[in-house]
Amino acid sequence: MCLQNCQPNELSFTFLFPACALLPSPLHGQIIHASLVKSGFEADCFASTALLDMYAKLRMLEWARRVFDEMSVRNLPTWNAMLSGYSRSGDMKGSLELFESMQERNVVSWTAMISGYSQNGQYREALDMFLRMEKEKGVKPNEVTIASVLPACANLGALEVGERIEGYARANGLLQNLYVSNCVLEMYARCGKIEVARRVFDNMGKRRNLCSWNSMITGLAVHGKCNDALELYDKMLEEGTAPDDVTFVGLLLACTHGGMVERGQELFESMEKEYGIAPKLEHYGCMIDLLGRAGRLQEAYDFIKTMPMKPDSAVWGALLGACSFHNNVELAEKAAEFLFQLEPWNPGNFVILSNIYASAGRWDGVARLRMVMKGCQITKAAGYSLIEEGGEMHKFIVEDKSHPRCDEIYAVLDQVLTMMKVKDLSTDFESELDELRIMELSS
Repeated sequence: MCLQNCQPNELSFTFLFPACALLPSPLHGQIIHASLVKSGFEADCFASTALLDMYAKLRMLEWARRVFDEMSVRNLPTWNAMLSGYSRSGDMKGSLELFESMQERNVVSWTAMISGYSQNGQYREALDMFLRMEKEKGVKPNEVTIASVLPACANLGALEVGERIEGYARANGLLQNLYVSNCVLEMYARCGKIEVARRVFDNMGKRRNLCSWNSMITGLAVHGKCNDALELYDKMLEEGTAPDDVTFVGLLLACTHGGMVERGQELFESMEKEYGIAPKLEHYGCMIDLLGRAGRLQEAYDFIKTMPMKPDSAVWGALLGACSFHNNVELAEKAAEFLFQLEPWNPGNFVILSNIYASAGRWDGVARLRMVMKGCQITKAAGYSLIEEGGEMHKFIVEDKSHPRCDEIYAVLDQVLTMMKVKDLSTDFESELDELRIMELSS
């Protein structure tokens, strides 16, 4: 266009910048940015918004913010582009500050916040933002909103909210979107409703993709329905869908939970031989867990030594967990030695080895670990639980008294403990408390 002496106008730049955002290098975009300034169209709101969005998508947040601050006129898409840029870059603090300063918000604004929190693992904040959006007049969730908040429900176990969202999606025809249907399936599987997840899966029919199969296979495996998971894999192959590396993680989990060592080994070997899929660390971790749970600890240790890549903390952690279950002190010490190097800050590894020593009567080992943890100032973080009630999530910490109804809660707990003692159900509970006391020695 330029070679033919045809000068671009404002509209030209609104199409050029989105194209530049798809390129791996920002160089072309920066050249066209200079062209925009030279042509005098920098004041055009639409062209500058496209420029801002390009920098945001290229993760050049400082450049995007500079364009945003220099704009004399900003419309709602301008604010949303900047908001999405912060969320995409993981700067949720900056994103929230910008969001709260907006005088006008639409579903794109809310979805950018929900998606940002969810993608950055801040599931509680994502769910809170969605619940807040529900109270906003004139704003209704779309497919992207639903697909962004459902992973938060899945990770928090917020079943009531998830069911309500699925009802909304069904009533508004959003389940026709395969991505939404897959998120609903995943949510039910993660929240323990595996039968409902299977119903969602079956209702997809021919619309199912590899993600649908993987979610269902993994869900069945996690819930102990190992044979069902393997049968579903066979059905997937019959329907012409080829597996990927995620599929085999689910299959190996099924074999692990079902104690099917030989079947697991066959599947592991078939990855590269039949499908050309090189096993990753996750698959090796599953194999160690499979062998370890079956009591084949030495075989698991030898398997680690033959790995073509350096074992990570998940692999050694699987072996340490198996040693804990089978009370193997010697291999536990070897696994823990590597874990202490890989994760010197993680108190969980110290606690597991401490419990193994305690079970073997090695109190000198317990004392030594306690001294190491104190010397390195390693402390065990307080555990907490999330309970959903009436569509609202409540967080509880050990001996927490910050909840507004804590007096009622402790009164009910006292009643439950009394009933357990009357019915002689407190023996196991007391033994668990003894284990916790051992763990507290390392705190």
